[in-house]
Amino acid sequence: MKYINEYRKPSTIKKIAKEIHIAAEQIPHTVNLMEVCGTHTMTIGRFGIRQLLPQNIKLISGPGCPVCVAPDEYIDTAIALSDNTDTIIATFGDMVRVPGSFSSLEKEQAKGKDIRIVYSPLEALDIAKGNPLKKVVFLGVGFETTAPTVALVIKKASVSEIKNFLVLAGHKLITPAMEALLEDREVKIDGFICPGHVSAVIGAVPYKHLTNLFCVPCVIAGFEPVDILEAILLLIKNLSINSNSVEIQYKRAVKEDGNRKAQEAMEEVFDVVDSEWRGLGMIRESGLAIKKKYRDIDAKYGLPVKLRRSKSRSECICGDILKGKKIPPACKLFGKACTPENPIGPCMVSSEGSCAAYYKYGG
Repeated sequence: MKYINEYRKPSTIKKIAKEIHIAAEQIPHTVNLMEVCGTHTMTIGRFGIRQLLPQNIKLISGPGCPVCVAPDEYIDTAIALSDNTDTIIATFGDMVRVPGSFSSLEKEQAKGKDIRIVYSPLEALDIAKGNPLKKVVFLGVGFETTAPTVALVIKKASVSEIKNFLVLAGHKLITPAMEALLEDREVKIDGFICPGHVSAVIGAVPYKHLTNLFCVPCVIAGFEPVDILEAILLLIKNLSINSNSVEIQYKRAVKEDGNRKAQEAMEEVFDVVDSEWRGLGMIRESGLAIKKKYRDIDAKYGLPVKLRRSKSRSECICGDILKGKKIPPACKLFGKACTPENPIGPCMVSSEGSCAAYYKYGG
């Protein structure tokens, strides 16, 4: 298939759904499959994929939205940096409404702080070139999908000797989070639908550590309904024969070894470090920090700040939702105090968050 409409064709969707029902008859118990990609979460909701599945196949949403897992401290740091009158904060649009412990970038922007939405780190670099008397801090948030681009821009800024451009590093690595979920005895995961965007960079190899250690199959999937249903079918077939393989459904974009050039860019610019995830806590070797070689571009060192903190939102259960322990409607704030227009937690803020998907499309 070459065109997007082929991956949404009703007859193909019905055919695969029927095959899933037949295959699921071989499994006498409930199967929990977790997707760890916000785009997958939205596709599952938008196209009613849960409703197509047999009762013993359950889809649960994991920490696949980088905005949702950004911790309070990261947002608080960005806000503290914006307090400086000589500083411009440049960020992707989905970050501005994410709540920190006491405010958000959107609220601070309304107070007059210079916070600008950009569509790429290169755009932030251009802002730095055009404002030589200002410090421009780009918020480097995302998974392995965006990290290579940020790495290349950091290298470009270094070579070009653009001294007023800095990056507040906040990138996350997806497989350590998946491992942390599998180690959590309260979370029952039988298989993973793995993210296509991330896997285009890292390939299939990193998932093999998980399958070997926990005997849980993984399938790398594309983003259309047919892609996701094919991935579910492959997982069910593997589970029925007790296979813990890693398969690539999204072969039109993902190679076994991934994108070596992108991997090399990350390896040159970033160190792998322990990192805090909102709702999941500190996860070992799950984040990226800028290497000492590029420390003059690291906002953490170039612009140290004193953080203001307040108590966290105790009623928001975003942490349990990110772990797959609960679904959004289980939160007493969902659809009432917490809506896309007035989000309390990050899972409702992001367009790819679990709560936003449930609110827009239902369960």
